[in-house]
Amino acid sequence: MISWTSLLVFLLCSAVTPSLGCDWLRNYGHLSNTSLTLIQHMGGQLTDEESPVSFPYRLYQCIKSDEMESQLAFARDSLELIAGLYRHENRSSATWDTDETERFLMTIDRQTDVLKSCVSTQSRKDSRLRRYYRRLVKSTLYRTGGSPASWELIRKESKLHLDQLDLLVGFVVDSATDSRRRSTDSRRRSTDSRRRSTNSRRRSTATPKQMLFCH
Repeated sequence: MISWTSLLVFLLCSAVTPSLGCDWLRNYGHLSNTSLTLIQHMGGQLTDEESPVSFPYRLYQCIKSDEMESQLAFARDSLELIAGLYRHENRSSATWDTDETERFLMTIDRQTDVLKSCVSTQSRKDSRLRRYYRRLVKSTLYRTGGSPASWELIRKESKLHLDQLDLLVGFVVDSATDSRRRSTDSRRRSTDSRRRSTNSRRRSTATPKQMLFCH
């Protein structure tokens, strides 16, 4: 039979686990900076060629008005889709440093794991995001058979996405910090109010003898 103490411990752990998982967001900034550095260093200067698919800036703007869960799910899904770009079978034609490229992809996976710890597995992928990446692959890698030029376009677009995701997660972290600060201030004010109320009741219920003693 489960004791009340064991049940209480279980309930407390269940309540705390999600917030502990999201504490890993503190590591996201370091990983994001690392991936941005690696994607620059694994090849030469980024191409000036324009992508045949318009960058979805509007999606990034719209997601900022959603709840935190949706924002983190969007970032998680974006990173998974970015990693998927590099699984194309003709990546051998890309003229990149192999070790740097592998380190880059490992860092992307670690960023994804960080976000997975904060997001429910039930969160559904944004269909607009999936459509964008499908169009990007078809218009670059599939159209050219994985030419070096198409891979440089993929690298350039990946860099743009990582920049936007860095800003998005930074926005989420700042919002969460502000929310916790407001919650802490609210609890402190509530505690102070209860303390003043308790002190007031104590004074009002003091006996004449007690009052005389106090004077």
